[in-house]
Amino acid sequence: MSAVDTTNPLFEPSPLPFGLPPFADITLEHCREAILAGMAEQRAEVAAIAGSAEPATFENTVVALERSGRLLARGEHVFHNLTSSLSTPRLREIERELAPLEAAHSDAIRLDPALFARIDAVHAGRHDLGLDAESVRLVERYHLDFVLAGARLDEAGRARLTELNQELSALSTTFGQNLQQATEAAAVRVSDAAELDGLDDEEIAAAAGAAADRGVEGYLLTLVLPTGQPALAKLRDRALRRRLFEASISRASSGEHDNGPVAVRMARLRAARARLLGFATHAELVMADQTAGSTGTVDAMLAGMVGPALANARAEAGALAEVAARGGVELAPWDWAYYSEQVRAERYAVDTAALRPWFELDRVLVDGVFAAAERLYGYRFTAQPELAGYHPDVRVWQVFDPDGAAVGLYLGDFYAREGKRGGAWMSSFVTQSELLGTRPVVVNNLNISKPAAGQPTLLTLDEVNTLFHEFGHALHGLFSAVTYPRFSGTSVPRDFVEYPSQVNEMWALWPEILGSYARHVETGEPLPSSVAEAIDAAKLWGEGFGTLEYLAATLLDQAWHRITPETSIDDPVAFEQRALEEAGVAYDLVPPRYRTTYFQHVFAGGYAAGYYSYIWSEVLDADTVEWFKDNSGLRRENGDAFRGKLLSVGGSVDPMAAFRAVRGRDADPGPLLRRRGLVAAGS
Repeated sequence: MSAVDTTNPLFEPSPLPFGLPPFADITLEHCREAILAGMAEQRAEVAAIAGSAEPATFENTVVALERSGRLLARGEHVFHNLTSSLSTPRLREIERELAPLEAAHSDAIRLDPALFARIDAVHAGRHDLGLDAESVRLVERYHLDFVLAGARLDEAGRARLTELNQELSALSTTFGQNLQQATEAAAVRVSDAAELDGLDDEEIAAAAGAAADRGVEGYLLTLVLPTGQPALAKLRDRALRRRLFEASISRASSGEHDNGPVAVRMARLRAARARLLGFATHAELVMADQTAGSTGTVDAMLAGMVGPALANARAEAGALAEVAARGGVELAPWDWAYYSEQVRAERYAVDTAALRPWFELDRVLVDGVFAAAERLYGYRFTAQPELAGYHPDVRVWQVFDPDGAAVGLYLGDFYAREGKRGGAWMSSFVTQSELLGTRPVVVNNLNISKPAAGQPTLLTLDEVNTLFHEFGHALHGLFSAVTYPRFSGTSVPRDFVEYPSQVNEMWALWPEILGSYARHVETGEPLPSSVAEAIDAAKLWGEGFGTLEYLAATLLDQAWHRITPETSIDDPVAFEQRALEEAGVAYDLVPPRYRTTYFQHVFAGGYAAGYYSYIWSEVLDADTVEWFKDNSGLRRENGDAFRGKLLSVGGSVDPMAAFRAVRGRDADPGPLLRRRGLVAAGS
């Protein structure tokens, strides 16, 4: 067995509050050592479980598995958070080394015939063991996990599956590293400040700071993860808009960081794995463990949205083309956001770019995000400046429940930087479990441009919504009150995990909350009520574009994961275009939110064949928002019901049963269709 040095800070649980890792003491080599030794340690623990001479019981098999792998978990929680937020050449080297080893480790456990025989035996008698409901569900979940992982394969099948999983793990790492480096390389350099006309002083200073950080002269427009770049809505220089747009859509599509061949290989390997496991496609394999249940259900939902979304997008394009024509411009994709803001301002008197002075980061966070959580759930967040994160930008808050008891820690890492992947996300350093006696330590990551020293951090309206969204994931982790770590926090099906976070977005524009945080950074004046009303009135503007770009990405994801191992794909760009055309979402003015080579969610994340989850979850979200409104909104009674019946139970109950416990019935798609303008408001 590989041993970890006892001086390694990860050797034992951290002595810091709630097990917060002692980041200042942890090196990358400590992480590598802990993961390697942790895998060996867990293999020994599992061997003891599988080789036991005692008959299989819930305690000596399933609970024992839940307790195993603690050193590995500590190492992986730190290391994999750093791969996303603080990557370096050495870290990427270690990541490439560990990825196939971790895949092999997982397979060695789930493909162990003796271990599965014991789980199978407990599963067969689960209803006769006197177990509580959460324990019965744990047995069922373990059994399904192992079956879908290939536990019923013969020896040759298990060997082949292990090969596929190791190669896929390595390719996923390659895709993510390629994208990160290609995105950094694609940042658009601007030498003359005049070209940045339209950006405000803070944004120009941030571009100058980004250039200085990279050691280049002038200004640098760095890229966020999706196709659409925020600056496209403001830059008056059309040539620069085009440069920025083309830099975005061409990321990782050529040269040494070309992700096209990587995506093709991954899709084919996933198809081969699905067939080996008895499924026709990877999409069908994924659906076996999602609330949607089948690809047919997903297809029906998406197909019903394509026509109305395309019609709405074309109508929006017509309005934009009229405005562009006034200046002699023929509308192009890089013009859409720019003229969309003009139409929004003309029709609804809303200039979203001019709203930024009312959305200062700390005020939004404390008087908006935290305040909504306190009013709805009674939870409080207290800054802990003496606790250090993994980077100077990371801040830490302690979380208290309504009775004043300490619950866990919340970390905020809000700024973009070199070595940090694009997008926004929530993850955990410690997950809650009564079995293990652990309480949650969660982190939110955003990619806001860092202002010049001494300047306030001003957010766009989209960034405000993103902060509320990601905090919804954080609450899911912080409110967890389960026995077993397998069910903690966001450990729910992929097509359910976005639901609570999307619900939390509703408070961003809730009058009492908006009135608290939306105050001018210099004058302290509240955002005029007329502006708030205009924002609300303008909600449907842009939904055609937003729905179509999302559907295009979703259907592209499905196309990649409906292929068979024999499917020939010589040109990933041609495959992508054909997939969009066949799905009825090919529209040059509205490219997919993510194109293949930078579709991190599905090729370097957990959303393969699952990107539909966002809109599937939004059905539940929109219906729940109506429930909140029907029950007077921001009330503790509502928050206690939503927290107690749904957020706190994690994966310990059937997700749709948790939804019904709150809503009193199955979900109604009507609120979502009305929200996105896909049906008439009175329908």
